Amino acid sequence: MKKIVIFASGGGSNAQAIINHFAESATVAITKVYCNKQEAGVLGIAAKANIPTIVFTKQEMESGLVEASLATEMPDLIVLAGFLLKIPSAIVQRFSGKIVNIHPALLPKYGGKGMHGMHVHEAVVAAKEEFSGITIHYVNEHYDEGAPLLQSTYKLVKEETAHSLAANVLKLEHFYFPRVIEFLMR
Repeated sequence: MKKIVIFASGGGSNAQAIINHFAESATVAITKVYCNKQEAGVLGIAAKANIPTIVFTKQEMESGLVEASLATEMPDLIVLAGFLLKIPSAIVQRFSGKIVNIHPALLPKYGGKGMHGMHVHEAVVAAKEEFSGITIHYVNEHYDEGAPLLQSTYKLVKEETAHSLAANVLKLEHFYFPRVIEFLMR
């Protein structure tokens, strides 16, 4: 059985899509959800799915406690699904090629520190971009600079707002992220 751990900071809609996708899998299991916010919705999602959770602080992540937990868990893949902290270099190096992230834009545009969620969609709409979309990529030591695995585009409509763009991009995330993860688990 291949093991996936999910890192998330918020509501957990991508985590839910991934959990649903693998719920009946005989070969892949979501074994743990790591979260840096005690009030995050993803914790309730994990509880409903009977997936153990670990809640930690930024300081605990930087001190090596999260890395030690991951070393015990030894996941085949670490999935960042709306996780807002930078992954420490020690974890990136230890799990090189085994950490993936999803970004709500077509990288390299609109990536980097502070570019997450509505910040991205507001910037895309303000720039009057014709297209946006998602990028699923490996994680390295730099924000949003790991090798891309998949990009999917969305053509903005004339009256697009940051909120409508967010909703349309989220549909792409929920469709493609579980499928890319499934491909990686073969």
